[in-house]
Amino acid sequence: MSPGSDGRPALPAWAETLRQKYLAGEASVFVLYRNVFDRYRVGERYYTLLPFLSEVLLKDNKQHIYELSIDRGVRVIQGGSAEEKAELYRHLEGKGLNGIFESLERQMREQGSSALLIPYAGTLFPAAELHLLSLEERGAFTALHRWSLDEQFANRDNVVLLVSESLADLSPALLTHPRVLAIELPMPDRADRHAAIRHYAPGMPVAEAEPLAEHTAGLRLIQLASIVASEAPLGLSQAQRRTLIASLLQGSPQAAERAEKLAAITAGMTPAEIGQLVDPTRVLPGNGDPAGEMMAVVRQRKRELIEKECAGLIEFIEPRHGLESVGGNAQIKGELLDIARLIQGGERARAPMGLLAVGPMGAGKTFVIKAFLKEAGLSGIALKNFRSKWVGSTEANLDRVLATVKAMGPIALLIDEGDRSFGRQGDDTDGGTSSRVIARLKEFMSDPENRGQVLFILLTNRPDKLDTDIKRPGRLDRKIPFFYAETAAERAAVVRAVFERYRVSVDFPEEHLLAACEGLDGYSNADLEALALLAAEFAERAKRADSPLPLPARAGAAATPAVSREVFALAIDDFMPPQETTMVRYMEMLAVAETSRRSLLPQRFRSLSAREVQERLAELRREILS
Repeated sequence: MSPGSDGRPALPAWAETLRQKYLAGEASVFVLYRNVFDRYRVGERYYTLLPFLSEVLLKDNKQHIYELSIDRGVRVIQGGSAEEKAELYRHLEGKGLNGIFESLERQMREQGSSALLIPYAGTLFPAAELHLLSLEERGAFTALHRWSLDEQFANRDNVVLLVSESLADLSPALLTHPRVLAIELPMPDRADRHAAIRHYAPGMPVAEAEPLAEHTAGLRLIQLASIVASEAPLGLSQAQRRTLIASLLQGSPQAAERAEKLAAITAGMTPAEIGQLVDPTRVLPGNGDPAGEMMAVVRQRKRELIEKECAGLIEFIEPRHGLESVGGNAQIKGELLDIARLIQGGERARAPMGLLAVGPMGAGKTFVIKAFLKEAGLSGIALKNFRSKWVGSTEANLDRVLATVKAMGPIALLIDEGDRSFGRQGDDTDGGTSSRVIARLKEFMSDPENRGQVLFILLTNRPDKLDTDIKRPGRLDRKIPFFYAETAAERAAVVRAVFERYRVSVDFPEEHLLAACEGLDGYSNADLEALALLAAEFAERAKRADSPLPLPARAGAAATPAVSREVFALAIDDFMPPQETTMVRYMEMLAVAETSRRSLLPQRFRSLSAREVQERLAELRREILS
């Protein structure tokens, strides 16, 4: 952070914006929102927000600084003698909210050059219709609204700063006023994180600090400090952590070097937590470099911190398999690999804003999409429960999640069963919360700044239930259809991939597998996986001496028995797939109607015109409803 023109340390960008807008006379009432519970750097010091405002931004510019909060009432932070402060407190004693605002207004008008800080502003100006507020809350809202319009109030060099993590916590009528300006405090970028690591962990080598800054995207600086601080104020020091970890790793390869690196990123952890984290039997990633282990631990701690902060609204996706583990689906894999190359190559302008995966249940949508994330090297987060009974404010929680996701980019945001989340809205039975949530998600999905940074992926087998607006280009650019395996060869490829994924050996030739799969027409990918696992289970049973299965495989069977041709045939005879054929055909036709590329369709659908597709859909709907 370079110093300003007056030689003083430069302010954070958001604070400089606030200063310039105030000096230009655009407003005298400001709302600071988003990343308000963090630390902010000025020179070589870090401040939390209220001390930053009172000790840095306002200290030399305002003679009087007041703080008003619902828990501590009014505090005089700066200005006035001890007698004047005591007189003000006596005057306010026993007064309600209206009386407090009246007294503060008189003080600020008479003295001038005053600042009023209101933390947790949503508790004083809650997001509710005015007729639902108490008389005191209405009075407070009216006073603040009147101050924002009063030129005399502003000309006396007075400013009011409201602090709220989410704008959704505040009265909408307040935020729509043209003389009340909202200024976003963004999540820290890579440069901010790197500077914080150098500050809180000055002994960390540059070669480790730089990748650490890269891998901690999405964390606040206050969270980052809790990971890398050299000396914890109350907990174990870095030297103590190093000694403890070395004792836990005693006898392991590179124990001393591993202890040094792990001690650098376990600040704030108790001995018991460190004991659970340190694994002496862990195989070091890569070429056995302890730095790889350190980054793995950092990612684990980052995940825990973010999932905790987002209150169960998100879940990290950690796919174990890439697209090489997907059987069949050659054209879909080719399409997804092209997208992966765009993302890996940093070609943001060409990367899609979002993907819509459609097709009948059991077609492999979720598994293939997760494999794509691993192939593309994309971190993935599943958004869940955002139409359930969330703790606190629904909109505020959603804002927190989206801000975190954006700060973590490039990243994929996965929404499974999207028809439930984005279905067409009927009766407004929740006070409009669902409508506002979906409107906010639509706005976020179409934000051009997210292209190449946040990839939305929506999965559904009922795209007809989706709000049409959600499916438009600019939100979900690529619509990828999934179908059941069409040929015996494709079904054999799926079964073979399942055997390989679960490390099940097979002792019969490929042509026998192909022949067996000829009779499995209509089986979904999920059915084929269940069938393959059933065959593996039968092979396991057959090795037991008391097995009733009349199979020669049990005699002298290996510890991990192979699936024989007879076992596989027995599994096929025993397995009963679901029989929802009409609904499956309907979902297939919906996928045909939604796809963005004809070449992704099976051959039997490619020649259909749009009219023929709609006619078939109408006919299938009649069958389902009859």
